[in-house]
Amino acid sequence: MSDRTAALDDVVFGVDVQSGDVRGDAPSYALVVLDGDSVERDVVSYRKLRRRIESDRPALVATDNMYELAEDKDDLVRFLDWLPAGTRLVQVTGANQPEPLSRVASRHGVPYGKQPMKEAEAAARLAAGNVGQEVTAFTDTTELKVSRGRSTGGGGGWSEDRYTRRIHGSVRRRTREVESTLDDAGLSYERDVTEKYGGFSNAVFSIEGRPEDIPVSSERSGDIRVEIERVRRDGIEFRPLAKRRDRVLVGIDPGTTTAVAVIGLDGGVLDVLSTRTADTAAVIEWIIERGRPILVAADVTPMPETVEKIRRSFDAAAWVPDRDLPVDVKKHRTREEGYDNDHERDAIAAALGAYDAHADQFERVAAKVPPRQDLGTVVERVVADEESVEAVLSDLAEDESEDTEESEHVEHEPSPEQRRIRQLESQVEQLQEHVDRLEADLEERDEQIEEYERQLSEARREERQRARERREVSRLERDNERLERELDEEREQVSDLEGKLERLKTLWKLDHSDFADVSEERAGLVPVKIIEQFTTDSIETAHERFGLAEDDIILLRDASGAGRSTANRLAEVEPRLVLRNGQLSGMADGVLFDNNVPVAPAELATVQEVDELAVARESEIEEAIADWERRASERERQQSSEMVDRLISEHRADRAE
Repeated sequence: MSDRTAALDDVVFGVDVQSGDVRGDAPSYALVVLDGDSVERDVVSYRKLRRRIESDRPALVATDNMYELAEDKDDLVRFLDWLPAGTRLVQVTGANQPEPLSRVASRHGVPYGKQPMKEAEAAARLAAGNVGQEVTAFTDTTELKVSRGRSTGGGGGWSEDRYTRRIHGSVRRRTREVESTLDDAGLSYERDVTEKYGGFSNAVFSIEGRPEDIPVSSERSGDIRVEIERVRRDGIEFRPLAKRRDRVLVGIDPGTTTAVAVIGLDGGVLDVLSTRTADTAAVIEWIIERGRPILVAADVTPMPETVEKIRRSFDAAAWVPDRDLPVDVKKHRTREEGYDNDHERDAIAAALGAYDAHADQFERVAAKVPPRQDLGTVVERVVADEESVEAVLSDLAEDESEDTEESEHVEHEPSPEQRRIRQLESQVEQLQEHVDRLEADLEERDEQIEEYERQLSEARREERQRARERREVSRLERDNERLERELDEEREQVSDLEGKLERLKTLWKLDHSDFADVSEERAGLVPVKIIEQFTTDSIETAHERFGLAEDDIILLRDASGAGRSTANRLAEVEPRLVLRNGQLSGMADGVLFDNNVPVAPAELATVQEVDELAVARESEIEEAIADWERRASERERQQSSEMVDRLISEHRADRAE
């Protein structure tokens, strides 16, 4: 194992297909579990493998091909979303263009065999040594949504408005609870709410953090539902398992926006940067954090001065194309890579162009380097210093076997490689002096940069504090305005209800003659109870609202259309008088007449309405009843006369027969 890697103390799973295929039926897997010094080997089904991952929660699940665990890209995304918190999927053979597992294992001194169990163990040991790329399909942003847990279409015994208001109020209350929890946890988030009648229909929080960092759980209970989802990336992305000082190739596109691309010796893109503010020193520092450049490339010829300056700072080899790379060539070469703008695309194209030009050389060097020898060191000296592989290996072997003391030796004719080495050593001394001068300048500039960064950091901190205060003030002002509106609405409603209550008290007193405080001006008035339509439902509704009792005065707004059963229902009340608007049906009129219920046109009495109830003058009511009684007597006499005529006619008919 290279000295650049370090074993992990966490549990690591190594996985390889034993038989079958994930796209077919019942695949089985060779599983190797590394837990400290212990090694467990087993052959498991796909279902059991997932159960083991879910129960053991390993830090890494390593494989030489991520599509051994998923049928396609969509299935892989679902698998990544399913992985327990803290568990990462690692492809140890690289990113989009993976190497053979045998080559990677050989380069890092890991035992390898073609049997599935051997390959699974090699993958586990490589991942434990921080070798490989983490496979990811999600960002570090989580979306939390609070919404209605049921439809507002109907609420059983509730009125529709009250039911809807209750649900929206529950969503708003839960939203505020979630917001308070996120604030207490110190999480950064953005909130977007949809206001509806009585509250919120939904609220969406975009939170900077993973689901395991958020102290809120998904739930569905009663009126609300809480859903938590990680935000998807545009596609599958790869991240180096560990930030290491590997030898890398660097492509740079200078200009107002500077872009830098770093790729490994396997041709995989490790990281990309584009910036309008960073100076050359900041770009150099960014590159240093990601590797040791052995080659710096540009997409145009000759190499721009800014790129040449960065190249000299690393004493790296240079690469430029024979002619400026056309745009269509750059688009084609970077079609499988992810980038945010044209500058990043050009930087990636330059780095990949350098890799393509040296790929055969890298393979020849890798074939000659022993497994435990650091490939990056050899490649760096072969590419940047133009040494032969044999000379580098011999030199490295001598460094390991010989002591540091100088010994006498016999003078002999130096070889071409030795002459080249001496020439380069002289150049190194000159460059070292130049580096010392540059480092002195850099130290002075670093001090200035640190002071500027300190001032900038302080200014940003103060601005963030002011922004938080402004947001808090705005939120409190919105809450205050909302509460004032609600207070005004409540006061208006209370005022309306108080007025209505006073009117109802007056009407109630009118209906109870035993109250001694009834004013003289109210004397001679009787309450009238209104039924909207002469139907059974309207009668029952009126009875539920203010009660129908014997000797009530009832006003029918629309007396038409009633049948026998409806008339019987009204007759059961035994009202003192029924005032009607419109004509009764013959059947209803007969039923009421037979039950001795007085009926009079509404025009005979002056009815004054107060909200849901009304009053009329007692004198007019008595006159209307007296009028009905006269009409009833006349009707009875007419009916008696008609009956006598009918009996005489029937008697004559009988005698004629």
